[in-house]
Amino acid sequence: MKEYKVLTQKDKWFSQKFDPEALEKALNSYASQGWEVVAAVTATFPGFIGGNRDEMVVILEREK
Repeated sequence: MKEYKVLTQKDKWFSQKFDPEALEKALNSYASQGWEVVAAVTATFPGFIGGNRDEMVVILEREK
């Protein structure tokens, strides 16, 4: 059986801004707990003041 985790910019590792170093730290921390990245995408959401905003979404998986 497998379990999944969704990592987004709203996760505790980020200040709602993309930071490659913070992403690396987060992925290494989760990897030490047995998590593996299975997908990484950007999703587009409507913004509050018109326009759209893109958000990073990383899907992690590990054996339960």
